[in-house]
Amino acid sequence: MTERNENNEQIASSNLMADQEVPVQQEFTSAQKALDDDEVKKVHFAGFWMRFWAYLADLLVIGSLNRILIHPIFKFYEGTDDLWFSAEGFLTGIVFFLYFVLMTKFLNQTLGKMIFGLKVVALKEEKKTISWSTILFRELIGRYISKVTWIGYLLAGLLPKKQALHDVFADTGVVLIRR
Repeated sequence: MTERNENNEQIASSNLMADQEVPVQQEFTSAQKALDDDEVKKVHFAGFWMRFWAYLADLLVIGSLNRILIHPIFKFYEGTDDLWFSAEGFLTGIVFFLYFVLMTKFLNQTLGKMIFGLKVVALKEEKKTISWSTILFRELIGRYISKVTWIGYLLAGLLPKKQALHDVFADTGVVLIRR
């Protein structure tokens, strides 16, 4: 029995092993590739109240961290508490911002968001993880502006993608990950 190779040349079947596997180059069909690229997922953006309760839970966590880490340092300090820029106030602010920056960067959610099944996502970035520049802009600059004006948080109840002001600035959104 003879077989033919790619160039239509005859070769003896004794040269072929019975259990030899011939490598096959698999290519995605255009339909399969289109399905992978354009997979339709329904996204539910988190509204104002879900984000509000998650933020309150985060404030409880941050307050607890400050009571454990920062306040004992200044317990015996005899300085005045009337200063806007006291060392204690500065350190509690650092804990506040570090909590949001590190939790959002490494887990895409804070503990409050975990409790309520929320997650921060980048709306324009292709990667799964959000870049450092986006996180720092969202959590430091955007959150500071939202915290000072408070209207920034209220936007989450008014905008179509339910973004707060810091989300609009950083082009991020908060979505529900469990229903």
